[in-house]
Parts: sequence; structure tokens; C-alpha cells
Amino acid sequence: MKLYKLTTHTRGCNKSYDADLVMNLKDHPNANVGDVVEIYAPDEENGTHLLLQITEFNGSCGRDVISIESGIANAFKMRPYSNVVMRIVNPADVALDSIEITFKDQYMGRSEMWRLKTYLTDTCVYVNKKIDYNDMQIRCQVYEMWSQGERVASGVITEETNIVFRSSTSMVYLFLQMSSEMWDFDIHGDLYFEKAVNGFLTELFQKWRKLSCNHEVTIVLFSRTFYAAKSLDEFPEHMRDCLQQDYKGRFYEDFYRVAIQNERCDDWCTVLGQLRKLFTSYQATVLRYHERENMEIPPATNSSATQGNFLEVLNISLNTFEKHYLDRTFDRTGQLSVVITPGVGVFSVDRELTNITKQRIIDNGVGSDLVCVGEQPLHAVPLLKFHNKDTTLTSADDYSLPHWINLSFYSTNKKIAYSSFIPRIKLPLFGSQLTLHDGVGEGEGEENERHFLSCNQSEYKHNSLFDYDAYDEQIFQPLPAQSTCSLQRVVRAKKTSVPSLETYAYRNNDWENLTPTQIPAMRRKMSDPDIHHGTSAMLAALQPDTTNLSESLASEKNSRRAIVSIAPIVRPGRALINPFDPSQVTIKLTSNRRRWTHIFPKGPTGVLIQQHHYQAVPAKPTQAGQQRPLQQIQSICQSGSNNNNDQEDYGCENGEQYDRVSSHSLISKSASSQSFVMGDEKIDFFKRRQNSLMNPLPANVPNLTATQAKSYLWGATGEQEWTPAITTGVDWKSLTIPACLPITTDYFPDKRSLNNDYVISDYTLLPDDVNHDYAQSRAVYRKPLSTEEVCKEIVSQRLAQGFQLIVVDEKPPTAGGCSSASAVLPVKPPCETNKEYLLSIGRIFHKISLSGSVITVTGYRPRHPYPPINVDYRYRFHAPQHETYEISGVNFTTEKLENFNWNHMDLYICTRGDVDYPLMESLKYWRYRMYLLPRENIVSKIASCQRCDIFPDVTADNTREQVEDFVRLIEAVSKLKRQYARKARQHDTPRITEKHHNQLNSPQQSINVRPKLENGRIPRIFPATDAAAAPGIAARDDQDDGFPVDIKFSPNATLPEIFEAMKHPVNGVGFFSQTQSLPSCTFVSYDALMWLKTRLNNGRHPLDLLEAMRKERMICHASGDWKKPVVPGFVFYYVVQQDKNAKDYAPPLDDYSAFVNEWLEIEFQGCSFLWHDEPVTTPVPNFLRDSPAPQSWTETSSNKRVYRQSHLEIDVNQKSDRMEWGHVKHHTVLQPRFAFEIVVEWVTSSGPIVADLIGGWMRKANQFNFLVSVPADPMAEPFTKKSDPLRGPIFIPLCTTFLPNAAALFDEFPEESRADRMLFFQEAILGKFGFLPCVLEKKYSVGKDLPKEYQYVHCTGNMFALIRCATNNYQVESPILKEANVTRCVYGHTNNTNVPKKVGFLWAWNHMIPNKKWKAQTINNSADGELFQLKMLKDFREFCSNSDQRLSTFWTQSQELKRRAQKFENNNNNTEEMKLK
Repeated sequence: MKLYKLTTHTRGCNKSYDADLVMNLKDHPNANVGDVVEIYAPDEENGTHLLLQITEFNGSCGRDVISIESGIANAFKMRPYSNVVMRIVNPADVALDSIEITFKDQYMGRSEMWRLKTYLTDTCVYVNKKIDYNDMQIRCQVYEMWSQGERVASGVITEETNIVFRSSTSMVYLFLQMSSEMWDFDIHGDLYFEKAVNGFLTELFQKWRKLSCNHEVTIVLFSRTFYAAKSLDEFPEHMRDCLQQDYKGRFYEDFYRVAIQNERCDDWCTVLGQLRKLFTSYQATVLRYHERENMEIPPATNSSATQGNFLEVLNISLNTFEKHYLDRTFDRTGQLSVVITPGVGVFSVDRELTNITKQRIIDNGVGSDLVCVGEQPLHAVPLLKFHNKDTTLTSADDYSLPHWINLSFYSTNKKIAYSSFIPRIKLPLFGSQLTLHDGVGEGEGEENERHFLSCNQSEYKHNSLFDYDAYDEQIFQPLPAQSTCSLQRVVRAKKTSVPSLETYAYRNNDWENLTPTQIPAMRRKMSDPDIHHGTSAMLAALQPDTTNLSESLASEKNSRRAIVSIAPIVRPGRALINPFDPSQVTIKLTSNRRRWTHIFPKGPTGVLIQQHHYQAVPAKPTQAGQQRPLQQIQSICQSGSNNNNDQEDYGCENGEQYDRVSSHSLISKSASSQSFVMGDEKIDFFKRRQNSLMNPLPANVPNLTATQAKSYLWGATGEQEWTPAITTGVDWKSLTIPACLPITTDYFPDKRSLNNDYVISDYTLLPDDVNHDYAQSRAVYRKPLSTEEVCKEIVSQRLAQGFQLIVVDEKPPTAGGCSSASAVLPVKPPCETNKEYLLSIGRIFHKISLSGSVITVTGYRPRHPYPPINVDYRYRFHAPQHETYEISGVNFTTEKLENFNWNHMDLYICTRGDVDYPLMESLKYWRYRMYLLPRENIVSKIASCQRCDIFPDVTADNTREQVEDFVRLIEAVSKLKRQYARKARQHDTPRITEKHHNQLNSPQQSINVRPKLENGRIPRIFPATDAAAAPGIAARDDQDDGFPVDIKFSPNATLPEIFEAMKHPVNGVGFFSQTQSLPSCTFVSYDALMWLKTRLNNGRHPLDLLEAMRKERMICHASGDWKKPVVPGFVFYYVVQQDKNAKDYAPPLDDYSAFVNEWLEIEFQGCSFLWHDEPVTTPVPNFLRDSPAPQSWTETSSNKRVYRQSHLEIDVNQKSDRMEWGHVKHHTVLQPRFAFEIVVEWVTSSGPIVADLIGGWMRKANQFNFLVSVPADPMAEPFTKKSDPLRGPIFIPLCTTFLPNAAALFDEFPEESRADRMLFFQEAILGKFGFLPCVLEKKYSVGKDLPKEYQYVHCTGNMFALIRCATNNYQVESPILKEANVTRCVYGHTNNTNVPKKVGFLWAWNHMIPNKKWKAQTINNSADGELFQLKMLKDFREFCSNSDQRLSTFWTQSQELKRRAQKFENNNNNTEEMKLK
């Protein structure tokens, strides 16, 4: 065994040592780059072995010396200059079964995960290894690895390795269930609330801090209030809006209190104090919320945890989660909703809502955790008990054990001095307080019991609904049915032990009553479409080698009692689940059941395990021989546990009776320990039923894993059997670094099932042919995707929409001849281009095969899809900064995934995003929405004035700089370069002079300028004399437009003279350098206007000159379309009269629509004063003008469209190994003092690459403007389709009665204009507070007079406001929604439409702004360093309520301005008349 000397090196210090491992090739003539070597200390044969991959050889490191990166050597405790053994190993021997990778502060989509998996295959990793995948700009780190049932420190990733991605920056919703138990005491004397907050949340936040997680968190307290009332008439009017009735006819109302909304904190401990404060008043507030003076309301009670709104809460979070593609942020990945309940994990639920929740959670791939702070019960949980509408005594309860909820039980580490006993039931109340449910009295109960036991069993039928699924399965059954029927013990109100039917029949050997003919009559309701009923004994009974039935039954006697029917093809109905013994029911494996299984590691027995399940093992001293297996178990467990399991939480004193051992030690490695015999007596509690998954069993009992057809009902993995000895801890890993939905799964239906239960459809794509046609018709030629790239992209898109790749061990040979072994990352087979991928989501399967240049997409969708379900839900919620619990409503619906238009998406990819296949809303494309806003340093200014209505007095007018900045940004977005770089701007002196000059010369300029300008709104004076007089100005003129001024035109210069000067290559207008699809000598009209302005001094209008040139055919729109007039702005024109023979001459496209699909063109409005001196007008506030100016530029823009879309190349830095493109949607008009909207839309791009592109733009635009990200639905009004159910606008009423004698506003104007004037008045108020208008597309609604509404954004981007016209004659979409929508938004809190309508504002926060920025804006010299945002809201409320007469002062100032303007106008008219005389 050859020894090597170990040295260490630091990466990056020495250029030659850039690898983890460096060695000399002469020592290893047989080694190749890519080989994996094992390194360990010779004396520690069984110690830690380090695996590294050879990435380079280096002759400079000496003979018999190897060098390891110092960080790795320290981590593996390898001392420099010690001797080590090194040998090459076979990668298959050290292959990993699964690996967990964590990443932080970045967005990694599912297709990026797949690409990263491909990148990591066949590489060697070790714990904490940092992985940089530069092509995708992804940074992540190895967290944990499992191989052959144990945790390991290093290994090789192969194609079969499951990669689990865990994000430490996720969107986390924490829901605290404030049910009545929160006010009860636990066994240690703590309130359950204290246990939840001081215990669980405190520990959780500490763990977040330790792992430096940076989650975006929302914390919500929720509860359900029941009212003791028989009918709706008992409730006063104001209470009826939100009442709902349950299946027993009880009235209830659900309350949600949002404590924290979308926040990120470094230290969450401050939040705990806030929660404690809320707790003290929560119950009183909610129960007495509706009390009014002199009004009777029905008595209210808080529900118990079981009766609470548990599923509703999960659905509310799903409504937000499923819109993840709308408000995309680039610094977080993953979604988790955690419900913290004081209950024990049992919930009484509605069956329909359960089905919706299950389907939505599984399809959306959202992690859902349930943390119980109650004691763990002695039956399987989580347990959903279905509402039973049949109240007769003989109706059995139906349960479901949801595998889609990850359950944790939190217990504190407190010890009681006198006892180590931990109770697992909550003791019932004392006799006097005990009220029997459903009013069954004592005597009555006993009577019923006697009657029940005496009744004939054949009459005892459960809800005999005909079970179609069971019938179908019986018909399509491949083998004879092998099934049993277990009738479950009836759970009754009086908790005495009633011998159940099955024990009764069993003891009396009463088989006659259960003849095969009668079994079908005992059909039951289905509790889960996939449940089968069968026991291993039953299966054994049907094997030919079993001699007789009773023997095989007796073998199972202690573990399970069964009644067996040996009827050939008769199936009893669905089995009801017995929560105390769930393992007797197994379910058919489905893709849903296996959706999350690849995140669990495999334990020593080859079974997937959950690391927070612990098995109690009796620790009794016994004879040495029998103790062996147990020691083995404990050693396995201890080697497997490390810091994430937090063993100390479950550590026990030596004196205690049981040791807790991690769940993967359930069964020892030695097969001899079929049952543990401790001492002489068998410990019955520990005698485990043989688990057919874990042990080599006798041949006559089929092994579940072998057939892969069935799985256990309980548990997330479906492979672990439930026993009362399993205790559940807290899954801290899932709560701190939640796993993303795995990209692989392993279930594919068998052939028979595919043919019988699925509808098959397929289509073929020939990318080469399609591309050939489309690439030619593009304005800009771009390299089309190769067939292989198209195939990969098609798979990527399905992954991104929640599909998973199916890894199957062996595939049927395909027609193509050769197919690869694994679906996920096909090994290159000998015949190069044949590949096949299998994908699934829910019950939909896709097969994508590539053969030569043909891609075939085969879809399998269920023949009998589940019917769509829709639940309409009403609730009250109280968001931060709101003052009341407001009404809201939301729909929970299941999505029909089979309706997704994959054919359209695949053609979109083939054609590289051609206009023929636009992105539609139903394709769920990703988008990132931004507003470009002027940069104003507001916070410090507000701090100095202590008032927030300081606009526009404090804002310097730097329209010109903003427009210049904007032009630079759009050039960057369009990736254009100028032929002659404009001279570097001198931002210092000349600029300042210009500003001062403007302010000196226009005294009225800063008075009450409305924040909306259009042509001729703002007084501007640029008198020529002044310009000449101020020496700084000439200098400014010389440099400011960036063009050197060579000449000034004489007043009578002709058009051709001006045109020739414009064409001058050095002193003319700056042309863009040669760019594909732009003709040579292309410029933008804004540049031409500014160029002309500095050279004309005789009042000729630059725009008229350009238009004249166009008419003379000197210039033309750059697409070659002569009909397009000259529009000022970032619009392309080119010089027509140029040398056609020059070598760099490029003709125009002559295709306008292709041209605009490639280039952004934006008209400039409201800034014509920049290129033309305009006469002075006195500003009259719009709401007092005789004819008010229009609200937005939509009426005056040249093309009447609000938005336009262009193609966008996304991978500007050429980093990605994938073809990346998207689209940019933008406003067609830029107007100063308006928000300019830009939306980036994509499906075929990677998150980090898009983030890189937008980051570049933000840096470009940041001198006088800035880009801020905004949500798709800023106001989140209730009852709107896409709104977030836990967000809502704040209504701020406007006082309208401040005039003396309570006169009405706008009395002097005609009545029909008053409503509009009120809007203009509100707009003027918003303008004073620094809000800018946002132009939105009109919501067209046929035949309906929709209310006018206008939206505004604050110039800091932090908040939005909306004003709506309160005219009488409008209707909102549907009558039900009308009342609540109107109620909540416009008129305060009443449904009575006769009440005078309130005028006011809706105010909402921008939750897309990162929290740290939000929090950074504190007003330092205010009393409590309050947040700028809250200060704004408070000040705005005060202004609107006319405190300190601020509103009426504003009104009188406006009237005064109007009077002045009229006076000025009269004087002007008089002077005109004098002149005429």
C-alpha cells in the first residue's frame, strides 16, 4: 500500500493550483483526468475517507506528493505533511443515492435545476463543497449526502442519484391557529400559545439565524367563530355579509389577522413581542367584533382546533403561490406554508374541499407543513375526519390520512421532577362539565349499544352508494380479486369500548353472515380514489401452497384481525380507514403518491425514511446473545445522526425506560431478528408486525417494493409502516431550508392501465423545416434552434410547469431501435440522435422522443378526468395598517391541467418566439414588471419639513436630464451603439447653470405645477437675450446635446442646407453604428430635434422642419414606410438621400410590422418645450378649469395603443449554454411626471440570466431615473381573480364638507362635470404628495358603464393609490361581488346603497420592494425614527380629514390661482384691444 506525502494549497493564490487535488502524472501513469480517488490516513482504515476527482496533473508538485485544497484538508482533519493512502476507485462503488444542495438569495427555476443536475452528473462532491455553475450563474453548496443507507461525507453523483434542492430564501407563510386550545395549559403548565411562540417559533427563528436563512415571511393568526343562532334573521344587518353555514347548519365566520406581510428580517425576535401583544386582545376582538350599542347579537364562541378553518388556510396560501409567475423576484425560490396548531393533528373537514386542497398542493408542488404543539395521540395523524351528514348511529365515520401534509410534533425540553412519563392523550374534562356530543344521553347511549349488538349483521350496511371506481377496477382487473373487507369499529359519542363487528364475527367464527353474495351490499363511500384493502394474511391465504385458511389467519392473529372473502371477482366497497391500525389498508401507487418521494433518503433497509420519525426501543438488559441486534441498531442510528437532527432535543436520561432511535434503524440488518425477544417475556407493545417492505419475508407473502403496486396509506413516503411506537419530532430541515419539488419521480403506469384508463394523443414537430420558414421572415436573423435544442427546451418547459422526469429502470424497446437506460439524462447510445424522455404531473404523462430530425410528443391524459370543483369562500381579514376586519371573498378551484395548450408552446419554441405564436395568459409565462420613475431624494426633504405634501415645490425641474437618461436606457435595452460617441457630458457646471437659469427666468414655474403635463402645460421662458447675456449658457449650449456646434443657421436657411448639415458625418446628427435590420444613417427623432434646436434661432419649429424633410423624401421612417409622419421621441428615421453604392450602405426592411417587433419605439409627450420655446401660461389647477385637460396621454398619443411588445434578446453577456429570448412590453409614450412601464416576459430563459439583464438596465438608468419593480396587481382588491387573498387596499376617506356653510364643492360648474372634477381634485391632492399617474389599459366591458378609475404610484415606488369615480349608474361584474366590492372599497362598510357614497382613496404598499430597502427609509429626526412609508400614510390621512385646515387651505390657494389667471388673461385681452385700436 503506497503512501504519499500530503501538502495543501490555497486555491487562486497560485495559478497552477486551481483544482481541489493536484498530483504528478509520473506517479500515476494509469490515471486519467476524471478518475475518482480515495484518500485516507493509513491508520484509520475505517475512518473518514475523502473522495476527490482528478481535474488536472501538475509536474511541479514533486514525486510521491499530492496536494489538497487547504479548506478540504481542514474539513476532513487531514494534517499537512502526514502520510496518506491514495487509490483510484470505481465511481459505481462510491455512487450517492441522494444528495441535498442548498442555495440562497437567487431564483432557480426547475429547468435550471435540471441543467444543473446534468452539469453535476459524474462529478465528485464532498460536504459543504461550493458549486459554481457559470453558464447559468448559479451558486450553491452541498449540504448532505446519502449512500447505501448511511450519511456520507463525500461521493460521486451518477445518473441515478436523486438531487434535492433546498432553498434558504423561500416564500414562507406561517399560520397560527388561534383556536380555543391556545388558551389551555399543557402538561408543564404553559399556555399552548406560549409553547407555540416562546417555544417553537423562538427555536425556529434561532435555527434560521444559525443557517443564515433569509426567507420572505408572512405571519397570519386565524380562527373560526361559531354563533349560537338558528336562522339568519337573528343576526343584525351589518353581520350578514360574511356568515357561512356548515354541514350541521351552524353559523360561523372566519377571521384572519395578518401580523407580518412579506418581510425579511435578520433578527425575528422583535416579531415575537408583536405576536404576544396581538394574543392578549385577539379573542376579545374577534368574538366581540360585531357588538354595537343597543343591539342584540347571537353569542359567539371560538372553535376548537378540530373544527377550525385548516384547509381554507392552506388554500388561501395556494391562491398566492400558484401566481408565482406573475410577480417574479430574482432573489428567492420555493414556497412553504406552515400551519401551527394547538391541536393534535385531527381536523374535521369537508370532502370536496379536501379533494381541492390535495390536488392543488400536489400539482403546485408546494411544501405544506403542519406543526402540532399538542400531545401526539395514540393513533395515526394527520387525520382528516370527513363531515358526516348521516347522523344515524350506525353510520361509520370516514377518515383520510393525507400524505401531502408533512407533520411535526413540537415538545419542549422541560422535565418534571417527579415523573418521566409523557402523556399522549389530553385528559377529558370532569364529569360535571362533560357534555355529550350530539345530545346522546347516558341511558339512551347504553340502550342503543345493546340494540346495536343484537342487530343482524346482514342488515348493517354502510352508506351504500354505488362505487363506480371499484366496479371499474373489478372489470379491468388483471388477476382474480384478492381482497378483504374489514368493518370498522363505529366511533360513537359515548366512549365505551364496543366490540367491533369484525372482532365479533371473528370470535364466533361467524362466516355464514358474510357470504360473497352479500358483500357487495356493504359498499361504502370512497375515502380516497386510490385505496385498496388487503392484508398480507389475505394474500397468503390465496397462495396455492397454503394448506388452510385458518392457519394463515392464526399466524396473523396478534397483529391483525381479518374477515376474508374468497369470492373470485367480487369486490367489497372501499375500506374505511381505522386510525388506530392504518396499515391494514394499502393504496394503489399513483404518481401523486410518488411526487415528493425523491426528497427522502434511503435508510439501511432500502426504504425511504423521514428523519424526524423516531422509534421507541425498550432498553432492558437481557442475555448477551439477544442484545446484539439492538446494539447494531443503535450504532446505525448514531452514525447516521448529525447536527440537523438535533438529537439533543430527543435525548433521554439513562434512567428512562426507552431510548429513542432514529427511524432508519427500525429493523436491524440481521434477518435473524424477525421479532425482538427481550428476556423471556415478549414485550407485546414492541412486537412489530412484519413489515413486508423492510424484511426478507417468506416467499408466499409478496414484497411491496418488488411489485411497486401498493403503498402504505400513512406517511409522506408510503414505505414506512405506522406503529404506535413511532414518535414524530419536528422536521426542522423542512422548516428551515424547505425542499423544492424534486425534478424526478419514478412512477409510470403499466401498459394495461395506459390503454384502458388514458386517452392518447400525439403530434410531431420538424423543427428544421419550421425554422427555415420563420427565420427568413424575421427582421433580424437569429440562429434557429437545432432539433436537439428544441427537444431539450420542450422538456425544460414541462419541468418549469411542474412536470417531473420519470426515471424508469428498464424501458420497453422503442421503435427507433436503441433507447437509453435512464429517462432523465440519456447516456449517448451508439445511434446518436435517439432520445426519449418521460414526464408526469398528476394523472397526465408526456413522452417526448427525438429520432433524427423528428420530435414526437405523446400525451396521455385520464379517460375520466375529475370534475372541476369550485368553492366560493368568504372571510374577514385585517392586514397591517388597516383599522378593521374587512370582508373579502375568494374562489378555490382545481385547475384542469389537461387543458394546457402544449402544442402552441412547442411551436413557440420551434419558431423561436415568432409573432404567429404569441405568449398567452394561459401559458403562464413569467413576467417582471417595472416602473421607471424620476429620482428624487424625498426622504431627507420630508424629514426637514415634517409634512409630506411638499410637491412639486421641492422638485427641481430636470425633465431634460430625465429624458436624456431615458434615451440612454432604451439604447441599452435595444443594444444600440452610436457611430460617433456623443461627447462626454459635463455634468457639473453647465447643468447647474441651466437649472438656476430656468428658475431665475420663470418665477411662476415652481408654483403648483400639476404632476401631469402635456404640451403647453408648463411655463417655460428661454429668452434669447438672457441666453446670450449669461456666459455659462453658451457653454452649455455647446456641449449639452453632445453634438459639437459648428454653425448656427441663418434665419432664411433653406431645407436642403439644413439637411446637408444634418448628414455631416462629424457635426451632423449622431447616427447609430451598423445594426442588422436598421438602414444605414439611422437616427432617432429626439436627437434630430435637439440638434436643430441649438442651431435654429428664428422661431422655426424643429418638428415642422423634420416633417417637411419627410414630405420632400429626404428622410423616412427606418422601416421604409413613407406613411409614418415624424413623431418626436425615441423613434427611428433614416436619411434617404445617401450614396447607395457605399460599402456600408444598408437598405430599409420595407416591412413595418417586422420592424416594430424587433425595435422599441416610444413617443415623447409633454416635453416639446425641450426643442421649442413656448409661450407662458398661468397654471390653473385642472379641477377648476373651464375645460379640464384629459387625464392621460392615451387620448393624444399618435398610435392610440397603451402598450407595445418587442422581441428581446436576454442573454446579452453570452453566458448561457441555452438559447435565451423573451419579450419586452412597454408604454408607447413617455411623458415627464408619469410612470413609464416596462415588463419583461419570458418562458425560455433562466432566472439568473434574466436577473443579470435587468440588473444591467437598473445600473444604466440610475442617474436621474430609477427602475422599481411593481406587482402585477398593485391594489389587490378583494373579489378580483388574481389578487392575493391576504392583501388588500386601505380606504382613506376624503372630507368633502370643509367649505363654509357646508356648501357643495364645484357648485359653480354644471352638474355633469362634477364627478370628473372630483377626480381631478383627488388627483391634485395625490400630486401634492408626490404621486405620479400610471397609465393602464382600459378594462373594456361590453354594454357596461364601468366606473372611471385611475392608478398612481408614489415617486419613491413604495406605495400605490387608486381613485374611482363614484357615479351612480354603474355595475360591477356580478351582483354578489358588487355589494362586497363596493362595500369594501368605495363606500366604507355598508351594503346599503342609499347611504351617501364616500369619496376617498385606496392605498396599497408595494411588496415587491426588498424589505431591507423599505426599512432603510427611516426619518431620522422624527420622534421615534418612524418609517417613511408609515409617516406618509399618517400624514395623508390627516390631510384628507382636513386636520389643521390643511385641505381647505389647499382649496383656497387653488381658487386664488384661478382668480389670478383670469385677471392676467383680462389684462392681456385689454392690451390686445388697445393695440387694435
